[in-house]
Amino acid sequence: MLKQFFIICSGADTDILKDCSIGEQNKFAGIGATVFFTAVMATIASSYALYTVFDNLFTSIFFGLIWGLLIFNLDRYIVSTIKKSDNVIDEIIQATPRILLAIIIAIVISKPLELKIFEKEINQVLLEQKNDLTLANQNQIAEQYTPKIAELENSILALQSEIDTKEAEVNALYDVYIGEAEGTSGTNLLGKGPVYKEKREKHDAALAELQQLKTDNRTKIANIETEIATLQTQQKTNVAESQPIIDNFDGLMARVNALGELPWLPSFFIFLLFLAIETSPIFAKLLSPKGEYDFRLQDQETIVKTWTMQQVNERKLLLKTDNDVNNRVYDDIADEEEVINYKRKKARELMQIQADAFFKNQKGVL
Repeated sequence: MLKQFFIICSGADTDILKDCSIGEQNKFAGIGATVFFTAVMATIASSYALYTVFDNLFTSIFFGLIWGLLIFNLDRYIVSTIKKSDNVIDEIIQATPRILLAIIIAIVISKPLELKIFEKEINQVLLEQKNDLTLANQNQIAEQYTPKIAELENSILALQSEIDTKEAEVNALYDVYIGEAEGTSGTNLLGKGPVYKEKREKHDAALAELQQLKTDNRTKIANIETEIATLQTQQKTNVAESQPIIDNFDGLMARVNALGELPWLPSFFIFLLFLAIETSPIFAKLLSPKGEYDFRLQDQETIVKTWTMQQVNERKLLLKTDNDVNNRVYDDIADEEEVINYKRKKARELMQIQADAFFKNQKGVL
């Protein structure tokens, strides 16, 4: 039962093959098994590749089965259309486009399986790429907010500097009027005289200005700090919103590119393995001698071809004979007086009808 199934997979004519030897049947069963298991590997590879795209198991398996059936049909067609002949060059010529198609199929099949085999290494490459993308994303977002935040921070420093300058001025006035009271500076007279009072009033006025300045600037600083906090919150929000995009940077294209970052030799050997599997039925038919099945198939095709050519030649001969007979018949009756008079009568009637129609048409115009 299994052997019969693999023979069907090989694309061979089962009616012809059942009359062949066991060895010939085993040869085509082996070819069919290769075709079948290649389709199975194509289904697995396609399902995995589609799972990285759709992230849905049932959808991936469904489309993977469709892809596997397509590969099965192509391989079966490729193998079944290669026919043995007595000329090796002709066999190579007819097999060349099929080999090219097999190479393309091998590439398509092997790539998703390479992604699965080297999944851990690919994940490491993707992790490094995600980290680089995260840092680059944070820097790009920071470039949008850092200049504004720095400008606001400079405004706070300027406001604080005004307070410090005014505070230093008030402290200096304090030292002046205290020195005047103690007699250590100014008039050098001990006691609180008119000069002391004047300097004290000047200090008190400056102190009042300092208090007002502190109140105003602290209000401005608080507003600026609120604005800075808002910008920092927006920056963190943008980073948080864009991070899931980077975290999901593990689709099919990203994994294929990550595979390209790995050493090429292991991936190349896997491709060669699938290339050997995909092209083995073709080379098996090319390298194997012309067998019993090939002779029987050629005999059947020759019978059909010969019968068809005979039918075509008979139709051509029948057509030629019929034309010759018709020519002789028309030549014999061409000179008969009765035929000539009849055609003359009909021609006269046709000319009369045409003349009447022309006269009626002209009369209508006038």
